[in-house]
Amino acid sequence: MTSDNPHRWSDRTAWVGRFNAPLRSFLRTETGGARVVLVAAVVALIWANVHMSSYESLWGTSFTVQLGDWPVSHDLRTWVNSGLMTFFFLVAGLELRREFDIGELRERRRLALPMLAGLGGMLLPILIYLAFNAGHTTAVGWGAVMATDTALALGALAVFGPRFSDRLRGFLLTVSVIDDLVAIAVLAIAYPEHPSSTALIVAAGIFGLVLLVRACSVRFGLVYALLGVAAWVAVSESGVDPVVVGLVMGLLTYAYAPGRTELQRASDQFRLFREQPTPQLARSARAGLASALSPNERLQNIYHPWASYVIVPLFALANVGIVIDGDLLARAVTSSVTLGIVAAYVVGKPAGIVATSWLVARLSGNRFRPPVGWVAVAGVGTVSGIGFTVALLIATHALHGPALEEAKLGILVATIGASVITWLVFRAAARLSPARRARALLGVAESIVDLMLPVDPERDHMRGPREAPVTVVEYGDFECPYCGQAEPVVRELLADFANIRYVWRHLPLTDVHPHAQLAAEAAEAAGEQSAFWEMHDLLLVHQDALNPDDLLGYAERLGLDLDRFREHMVEREAVDRIAEDVDSADLSGVTGTPTFFINGRRHHGAYDITALSAAVKAAFASAKLRPEYHRRDRGSRREEGPAS
Repeated sequence: MTSDNPHRWSDRTAWVGRFNAPLRSFLRTETGGARVVLVAAVVALIWANVHMSSYESLWGTSFTVQLGDWPVSHDLRTWVNSGLMTFFFLVAGLELRREFDIGELRERRRLALPMLAGLGGMLLPILIYLAFNAGHTTAVGWGAVMATDTALALGALAVFGPRFSDRLRGFLLTVSVIDDLVAIAVLAIAYPEHPSSTALIVAAGIFGLVLLVRACSVRFGLVYALLGVAAWVAVSESGVDPVVVGLVMGLLTYAYAPGRTELQRASDQFRLFREQPTPQLARSARAGLASALSPNERLQNIYHPWASYVIVPLFALANVGIVIDGDLLARAVTSSVTLGIVAAYVVGKPAGIVATSWLVARLSGNRFRPPVGWVAVAGVGTVSGIGFTVALLIATHALHGPALEEAKLGILVATIGASVITWLVFRAAARLSPARRARALLGVAESIVDLMLPVDPERDHMRGPREAPVTVVEYGDFECPYCGQAEPVVRELLADFANIRYVWRHLPLTDVHPHAQLAAEAAEAAGEQSAFWEMHDLLLVHQDALNPDDLLGYAERLGLDLDRFREHMVEREAVDRIAEDVDSADLSGVTGTPTFFINGRRHHGAYDITALSAAVKAAFASAKLRPEYHRRDRGSRREEGPAS
């Protein structure tokens, strides 16, 4: 079943794989969105400094929505800040809920440290700001130094951070979203305008109705949309900034991986439509496809690009515009607001996050430890000093007049300063030796293991050394076109990294691929004659020819004993073995092919050579931190060539 000499291939492929679960797609969207936000901020500054009257005239334009006898009237800037930004916080809530349901935080103990680190990263900046503004009326602006701009911080991390940094980004995401959650709570409690207890009671009742509808498993999005709008109006009338509605609705939207039962149902409905393409069956097929995905993922897919590329840039365009002249700069040099904000974000944020993380790890006897190394924790701390969006939002509520202008300038300076320091931190880490850099960035915390059935060298089909430090497991289907497209990528991966072992496990999707089960049995029949991988390669090359006669022809081409091959196929001796692979896929939450696991951790995202190589490099770096890695025969380790 195994082979200690991996096949060598050199053909390059330009094929780009699909995107799978939200995290990698989320991060890439944030990277592009961050660039658009920066452009919008620069445009706002230029516009305000060239023609401030037109800038203020536009954003001060009044706009009214009449709901019966209930008018809702705001200027255009407020509609952006409190209306459109609701969708930004909806996306933040959705992402935190996804992490809580199926991400890093599904192990609840992992929530403790980033939550406390986030709180520490808010408390110390607040104290620093208050120290600068003690005894002044501007002390009321303390809320502006609490939160992190998730979009810009992730974008900065993508530019300045290490390439293989999914755990690092996940840690930042958790800390920053907790920041945002607390900041929005503070915005609602500490900075209400003309509070109305009646409207708050109505809003609470609407949220209660949302919970009731959710408990009844109502899946109609229109119901939740109407309740969300009603809650937004009620909270708006209460005097609390209604962006809190987006965050709450996001946190209430559960996430789950598609189940095989739901996928089977969707496939059956699509097949019915294929046989009889009527409007009724088309609607049924669309509903089946939609229901296979969690509401969380569907909403992220809809709103996240809008939030990143439209809403947040509009927010920057509406709020960043200030006239930067000699008078403002002269005031800012001695302004307690500007200096307090810069010190809070550039010094307080990283110090609070690092110190709290260290204290939690020390006091818990390392029972709770960061999922990354301490240099990476410092990098998360420095990049968290980018408070841009939420800082501006709270500042516009807390401060007015010259103090608001000084606060905006301080937020801009802090954003630039935090970005520069983040670059310096990761630049310094890059100068360390590979082993020290791996420990500094990845730490020693164990990753979550997603592969429920560990690899068994005595059972599994493997290519590569049995004791390789990195194992790549693929659940595949010989008739699946995506598996066929992924195969050149796997070959290239094996050519680039000699010291990995690659495992194939069967997952024939018989509801959509009628020949997949028979092809899997043919591979096992060939494996009985020590030709599994030769048959595996032929089947993936000839995915359009998997009939019994074709399979027999492949066996003959490989020089197999045809009588033994036929007997194995007729007796269906491989059925139980294949069923075991399918059961292990179900245990690990695998519903589609190809699905990859790297050292037991599910690979989310693209499976092109760039993405898989980065994941393998990260796995090598993590493996180097394990004691057993150093006990292996160093003569067999050859990954440092392309992996370095």
